[in-house]
Amino acid sequence: MRRSLTTPLMALALLLPLLAQAAMPEVAHRLQVTIDPESGVLTAQDQMRLPDGKSEWSFLLDGALAPRVTEGEAELIDAGPVGHLRHYRLRLRAPGPVTIGYGGRIQHALERIEEGMGRAHQRSLGAIRPDGVFLDGNSGWYPRVPDTLQTFQLEVQLPEGWTAVSQGAGPGAPDSGRSTWTETHPQDDIYLIAGPYRIYRADANGFEAQVYLREPDAELAKRYLDATREYVAHYAERIGPYPFAKFALVENFWETGYGMPSFTLLGSAVIRLPFILHTSYPHEILHNWWGNSVFIDHASGNWSEGLTNYQADYWQKELAGQGRDARRDMLKGYADHVREGKDFPLVDFRGRHDLASQGIGYNKGAMFFHMLRGRLGETHFNDGLRRFYTDNQFRAASYGDLRTAFERVSGQDLSAFFEVWTTQPGAPRLALGELDTQQDGAIHRLSGQILQTQPGAPFPLRIPLVVEQETGDSRTLTVESDARETAFTLELPSRPVRIAVDPQFDLFRELMPGETPVSLSALFGSDKGLILLPSAAPEQLGQGYARLARAWQAGHPDWRIAQDEAIASLPNDRPVWLLGWENRHLATFGKDATEFSLDIPARQLRLGDIQVDTGTESPVLTRTDSGQPRAWLATADAAALAPLARKLPHYGKYSYLVFTGAEATNKVKGQWSAGDSELVRSLVSGTADR
Repeated sequence: MRRSLTTPLMALALLLPLLAQAAMPEVAHRLQVTIDPESGVLTAQDQMRLPDGKSEWSFLLDGALAPRVTEGEAELIDAGPVGHLRHYRLRLRAPGPVTIGYGGRIQHALERIEEGMGRAHQRSLGAIRPDGVFLDGNSGWYPRVPDTLQTFQLEVQLPEGWTAVSQGAGPGAPDSGRSTWTETHPQDDIYLIAGPYRIYRADANGFEAQVYLREPDAELAKRYLDATREYVAHYAERIGPYPFAKFALVENFWETGYGMPSFTLLGSAVIRLPFILHTSYPHEILHNWWGNSVFIDHASGNWSEGLTNYQADYWQKELAGQGRDARRDMLKGYADHVREGKDFPLVDFRGRHDLASQGIGYNKGAMFFHMLRGRLGETHFNDGLRRFYTDNQFRAASYGDLRTAFERVSGQDLSAFFEVWTTQPGAPRLALGELDTQQDGAIHRLSGQILQTQPGAPFPLRIPLVVEQETGDSRTLTVESDARETAFTLELPSRPVRIAVDPQFDLFRELMPGETPVSLSALFGSDKGLILLPSAAPEQLGQGYARLARAWQAGHPDWRIAQDEAIASLPNDRPVWLLGWENRHLATFGKDATEFSLDIPARQLRLGDIQVDTGTESPVLTRTDSGQPRAWLATADAAALAPLARKLPHYGKYSYLVFTGAEATNKVKGQWSAGDSELVRSLVSGTADR
């Protein structure tokens, strides 16, 4: 994911006149920086060439850095604090470059940011520490002029054995601790990352692949170098030439998943997860087209995350033949996390800050592009992306610019599609109206209505209907709908026996009951619920369950924790977690279950053909009762509860799981079978019954 602007910078933007995105001026920096990681001190000189035609500029710098003009005809005025930064005005007395000297200690603590029940991440406003350096424009390590783009030459002196990483071409020969970086393409920020790195490099087609690891690991580096060349080649062919001199995998000193221009900054554990090469890594590489070279016009909405999610994360699933399930999972992610009062249109998405905003910006955004691809066809969709990239490199672009590119290559008027889908919150809710079948000689005619029943205005939809015939053949009809009721008629060579609306989940819409099984995300995405602790559990287990419950409750006070003996019966107005084999409500949870077999006195559990070893394995199961999701977690090993508390929120799409050992290694995962919904109807001769 890309980093988003922090509050101090946004606050200053309110104080200054906004500049037209298309005409954003450029500042050329020549930076000479010395960093002492042990003390956290940075000293620097920045020779800035400011655009002509203006005699006063504002910039931000960390409040501890004490700037002064060392060369050039200019006056520096302290305009006061803006959060952890300070706002300065620079008055030019004569044209020409101005050099600002400054220095001080930058060492902000890591902050914990809650994303949802059981999920959080850490961020830093900037840190120079003995184990690493993380600096960006929000940390105020260089004079950042709001509403400008940056080019730069950067020279960094560090202790021997350390290397600095930034955008563009570099790092030179860093053996002495000196790193040099140059970026001539305009940038919306300048990053400075440093650590005691082992560097691995490989030539690619027109750029260099690089890997920076904190410990030597040639095999791991080779996997990333090979993946870099593969993914860059794929996206270059699909979109346009790779825009930077290198792409680097850089290991951070805390767990992150950041995508910067020409490199990604990932945590040590993240880098070593085997699936990252085929999930997060292509996502971060693709951001070098979407977000890092075609910038985001944030005032009109962040389109980049939805498009990147669609062309990277979703693309991998489609390649594996899992496109239908991936689309359903995106719809479910939206449904589970975007509750009443949390919805907003795509044009109001700026960046991910919790699971609700992710459900909109990433999931709804990706489905927007999937529907656009279906409307335009593969050729026009790909040509539109190439045109959008060519027309908007190194400038801020909007949904309007996307629409312009797709209209030019397709010749279609997309104004209504873009207007409604980007500015209207919510999702369509579809229903089948009355159906009628008639036979006219050899022709069978099926007529009916598609309804949009959501409270908000209708959406422009191309609704796929799949009709099965008694011969075993099927026919697909696409119904254009932008109204509450849309009639359709389909002529068939044999009798229709079944109709299904959007069975492949090609539309962004509300899921109907029966279309998707209950899963953990239904609980983790809820604002309120109940966690019931087992009063009869052994002391060590009971304490472990209580710690897990408190960890999940952190930041979510509407989730209540109670002892099982304090509740006479399970509530039916909220999600419920049951913890422990000893939970007195476990029999209620398992009553009439068909997906699993639970023998509570014997502590035996069978999932289909799988017999769970309840002595060494920790099961997690979900069910639905009275329309509310319920889940049960149990273990015999208290040591497994801490890793389970950390891991389970990342398994949200699953209905059942089995973990093994004290480290809680996942062994079994899956979803319960989903049945038919109200969008599927069986047909009988002459009439249609629900």
